[in-house]
Amino acid sequence: MGESLEEIAREVIACRRCPRLVAYREAVARRKRRQFRDWEYWGRPVPGFGDPQARVLVVGLAPAAHGANRTGRMFTGDGSGDFLIAALYRAGFANQPTSTHREDGLVLRDVYLTAVVRCAPPDNQPSPEERARCRPYLVRELRALPRLQVVVTLGQIATEGFIRALRELGYEGPRPAFRHGAVHPLGPGWPVLITSYHPSRQNTQTGRLTSEMFDAVWEMVKRLLKD
Repeated sequence: MGESLEEIAREVIACRRCPRLVAYREAVARRKRRQFRDWEYWGRPVPGFGDPQARVLVVGLAPAAHGANRTGRMFTGDGSGDFLIAALYRAGFANQPTSTHREDGLVLRDVYLTAVVRCAPPDNQPSPEERARCRPYLVRELRALPRLQVVVTLGQIATEGFIRALRELGYEGPRPAFRHGAVHPLGPGWPVLITSYHPSRQNTQTGRLTSEMFDAVWEMVKRLLKD
């Protein structure tokens, strides 16, 4: 038996490998945003979240400073999370369309959420070195998800981070080109990769990523899943 997702999560939460990210996430948690001044910010690395028997993995970039860095749960408490969870609900992967805090009753079915970096980075831009230090957690999560069939990466950095993690597990295939809605069969023994724009406010409010475009991604996911 390999290690569990719970064991990995405990190590993620205790991580202090990146001094710049530690300083930033903790400073944000102290200063807070005015609208959240009554919150006790999480202010630590954010572990993955979801169904430990998931056949679908969603890989994002990093926690938002006043989203998951505040709430302590991936894709919870910000616009990206609102957009993603609503889409998962419409596709039947979530029991409710909202994700506001860790005790809000959200349950994911057949989906696990993670990111290539677990601490909120300044300007939402983790350095290559910070991404590399965080990568072992993603590698370990991939090992701990035995039923994985489909991976959805949100944005180009998440796609690159996922492929680098997969290479550490032995993947030797080509590097998939990033394009929204592209389906990349990675070969026997590997999950199918679907690349998508990230549901950031910048993308959703400008129309670069619409609800209809995102719903089409999750319909592809459902078609690809095998019983």
